[in-house]
Amino acid sequence: METGKFITFEGIEGVGKSTNIRHFVAAVEEAGYTVLTTREPGGTPMAERIRDLVAEHGDECVPDIAELLLVFASRSLHVNNVILPALESGTWVICDRFTDSSRAYQGGGRGLPQEDIDLLADWVHGDLQPDLTILLDAPVETGMSRAGRRSDPDRFESEQGEFFQRVRETYLQLATTHPDRFVVVDATQSLAAVEADIGRIANALLGGPDSETPH
Repeated sequence: METGKFITFEGIEGVGKSTNIRHFVAAVEEAGYTVLTTREPGGTPMAERIRDLVAEHGDECVPDIAELLLVFASRSLHVNNVILPALESGTWVICDRFTDSSRAYQGGGRGLPQEDIDLLADWVHGDLQPDLTILLDAPVETGMSRAGRRSDPDRFESEQGEFFQRVRETYLQLATTHPDRFVVVDATQSLAAVEADIGRIANALLGGPDSETPH
């Protein structure tokens, strides 16, 4: 049986990942593939509880290294209990965030060493890498303005602009370093234009006509 594709969506807060994931999933399902949509941190009952611990405002100080280890504990559960079984069954897995988020948020944002994050990534998921990572990119001011409309921002959404600027810069560095895996989409465009780009990316992955992937 052919294994499924593993596609991840990345970006700072407010770039429209959820909306565009739905559009991408619809295109893949229309082509006849079974799709599993999931997210990080999270994706399993225990991993979702870890997500709550990581994201919630609390009285206890959360050291940056503790945050990173919690995210990777969640990822270990997610990879072994959800992602790998789905891929092995031929299902396409579309994931809202994966290890690139750790590199961007805990590495770029918090300033933790990228080599430590890479070591954890190798330990937790080994050779598993996304077949494609779609980075929805927008200036920090745009993302924060959109995310600011949410009624109850979590611990990450409450960070300051300087934090998100470091996160964005790290994402763009990752896209430059891994051009074979990343596609960057301008998320400042109209929703229709972004969805058109997403549609072209899906079409390219599915091998359809008009399959030039935008970069």
